[in-house]
Amino acid sequence: MMKLQVPGFVAGAVAAGLKKGGDKDLGMILSEVPACAAGVFTTNQVQAAPVLLDKKKIKSGRCQAIVANSGNANACTGKRGIEDAEAVARAAAIALGIPEELVLVASTGVIGQSLNVSAIEAAMPELARQLNPTGLHDIAQAIMTTDTFPKTVTKQGSIGDKTFTVAAVAKGAGMILPNMATMLCFICTDIAAEPDLLGQSLKDAVAESFNAITVDGETSTNDTVLLLANGLSGQNIEDAGCAEAFQRILNDILFTLALQIVQDGEGATKLVSIHVKGASSKADAKRVAYTVANSPLVKTALFGEDANWGRIMAAVGRAGVPVNPERIDIYFDDVCMVKDGQGCGRQAEEAATKALKTDRFTISIDLMMGTKGSTVHTCDLSPDYVRINANYRS
Repeated sequence: MMKLQVPGFVAGAVAAGLKKGGDKDLGMILSEVPACAAGVFTTNQVQAAPVLLDKKKIKSGRCQAIVANSGNANACTGKRGIEDAEAVARAAAIALGIPEELVLVASTGVIGQSLNVSAIEAAMPELARQLNPTGLHDIAQAIMTTDTFPKTVTKQGSIGDKTFTVAAVAKGAGMILPNMATMLCFICTDIAAEPDLLGQSLKDAVAESFNAITVDGETSTNDTVLLLANGLSGQNIEDAGCAEAFQRILNDILFTLALQIVQDGEGATKLVSIHVKGASSKADAKRVAYTVANSPLVKTALFGEDANWGRIMAAVGRAGVPVNPERIDIYFDDVCMVKDGQGCGRQAEEAATKALKTDRFTISIDLMMGTKGSTVHTCDLSPDYVRINANYRS
């Protein structure tokens, strides 16, 4: 297994006292040189202070450090929230000896409470001292909230005699719906790239990964994906074949992280792919897939290992997409459960139930309306989801 590190990047984390229990809650990533930067952010109209600040700073296309905290979202905190986010960036810049405009910030946690900036400022010098080439795993742990495991991936590519590395960390388990989810993701690479090309690569990768998952149909105020490229590999994205190789690796990394987020969905016991085909457009297919994937009735049936295909049919019918109920087929893995809108009987249901008893399976829905398709990845809905979110602020 490759080490979770990228040449020219150091990272680390400390406990600043923002979370109960003394766990690490403040992390940092630093590039040895200013890096090209790109970002994708939440489309929720209610946006946290770090998101608002980063969206302004990212326009420069340059960044050298990312500071992220858990335990507090710094969202719905008004003017003070912006000032607090700026103060965190300023404290990091001072500790690192770099320009403040090259520091991006991210937060995750409880909404509506002011950030404890003094605690962060006090911890910043120690955080800067803790930075090391293998510290990405530490920041992956520090940004966890209801996550049960840190989410990390690293891969290497090569063009000719030059190699490049891409590594990423993410967090997310609840309030997960694309555009994007209550998730943070930080990606580091030693490839060289201009901001426009890097930004397009990131958007393309996000579209087929973080924007193709759902846990609970909720979109957060703090969603942030940041990609830094320091160019120290000597490999440029504009070199022959490099753009394609980099895109493949970036797509794979973000898709892997996206599935880890769904797998770690709050209270989840199953990872389920909803594949819709035979739609008249990709947009129609995606809309149907999300309607099924977000249906509480479908998700609770999945938890109960109940092949209740009627709930799936009902979700398809309310998706707002033209369908012919008498032409719809539904499969649980390779078991045909519904043919031309009608159930295939007890024997098929018994076979489908076997698939439901596994921890990962696919539900395929053929609308028979065209040739387009889309896949969304989701999880079941268990009593633990209610327990976790009922006690989130306790």
